[in-house]
Amino acid sequence: MASKQKEINRRRFFRDGAAVAGAGLGALIVTSPSSLFSAVPPSDRITVGYIGAGARAQQIMDSMLLIPGVEITKLCDAYTGRVKRAIERCKGRPKAVNDYRQILEDKSIDAVVIGTPDHWHKKMAIDAVQAGKDVYIEKPLTYAVDEGLEIIEAVKANDRVFQVGSQGISSKAQRKARDVIASGKLGQITMIRAYFNRNTAGGAWIYPIPPNANRQTVNWGQFLGPAPKRAFSMPRFFRWRCYKDYSGGISTDLFVHLCTTIHFLMDAQAPTQVMGMGELYRWKTSRDVPDTINVSLKYKEGFMVNMSGTFNNTMTSGSGFQILGTEGSLEIGGGLTFHPETPMENDRWVVRSWATELETAYYADPKLIAYEQEAKAREAAAEPEVIMPRGEEDSTKAHLEHWFDCIRSRTNPEENAEVGHRACAVAHMVNMSIESGDSVYWDFDRQTVKRW
Repeated sequence: MASKQKEINRRRFFRDGAAVAGAGLGALIVTSPSSLFSAVPPSDRITVGYIGAGARAQQIMDSMLLIPGVEITKLCDAYTGRVKRAIERCKGRPKAVNDYRQILEDKSIDAVVIGTPDHWHKKMAIDAVQAGKDVYIEKPLTYAVDEGLEIIEAVKANDRVFQVGSQGISSKAQRKARDVIASGKLGQITMIRAYFNRNTAGGAWIYPIPPNANRQTVNWGQFLGPAPKRAFSMPRFFRWRCYKDYSGGISTDLFVHLCTTIHFLMDAQAPTQVMGMGELYRWKTSRDVPDTINVSLKYKEGFMVNMSGTFNNTMTSGSGFQILGTEGSLEIGGGLTFHPETPMENDRWVVRSWATELETAYYADPKLIAYEQEAKAREAAAEPEVIMPRGEEDSTKAHLEHWFDCIRSRTNPEENAEVGHRACAVAHMVNMSIESGDSVYWDFDRQTVKRW
């Protein structure tokens, strides 16, 4: 890890560089990945190692390669094909190693990206911070709920910059949505609907298996690690999210994104109560986690959430949120749209049961006439307001930039270990509720599931 003096010089460099860029000078503008490494002096680069180089890790890599002042120097993965492609993606610069501990032992590496299956996260995260590395870890933070507390403790003890990778909260749309909600534009919010839907084999994690995958190119023992010992299985290796041995399924892969966003938008920590139902209806081959889940969450901040996900329909495709308030609703997807509320009292079905003279007098009341005219005018004038159109923003890049900014300034990221722990804990609570058939409750004092 860099010395304290190097840290100070690095922060001064990027602070001064930002000031120059803000003045509009074009000399620092970078136009291609090949120029990124020349934009910043070698002594001021942040060097990164990749622990895991699978599909999502290489998406992160693509975004990272666009960021000046960052160099990926080492990587490892249990499948040689992914290692080869990742090195190609980085123009041959990184060196491949056989064991993630070789990356942690390398004093020239400042930070690591952990993109391995969930069951490895706790050990690798703790090993990394104890080795003095700053960490970007893909969601979910943990494989089991109490692992989050161990990671939090290790991060604090080693004073590391630790960020979890639910990148949505770094998007312009979600940050703008947070401002809109805080402004009171929606009125009182009591219900949120959040969803994540797909309807393909790939969407259900039944991924294609590389033709050259075999016992020689796949390190099965390295993949298993702390998981239960099993016979060599290509589906388990390449489709690990389908199995409880390595993943929490829809809850930990997708609902963690939804919960991270809800907590961010509503300034909430965790739900007081979680009740979930889940079932495996369709994708029964090569799988033991549900393909359909529906959940109710109750928050002490005064709202509830209906959260759902299915791999069997895309009428409401992808992911999204409907934030429902007394004055309007906010729809969040690729963009941001406000739908004003135009409620109008209509008691005609009740009043028609009154005596005729009472009904006639009721409708002759000038106050009622004025109210109905005003309400109809509001309804006629009401139009959805597109606050932010759907775009192609790289939220992963924005999330990474935030992490690197925190590394340089030695400040705590927005999605730190505590935030990641609580969002992931909701996913674990969902699965616990599905398995038990009962509600699961959160202990705010202990920051874990309440145990009676």
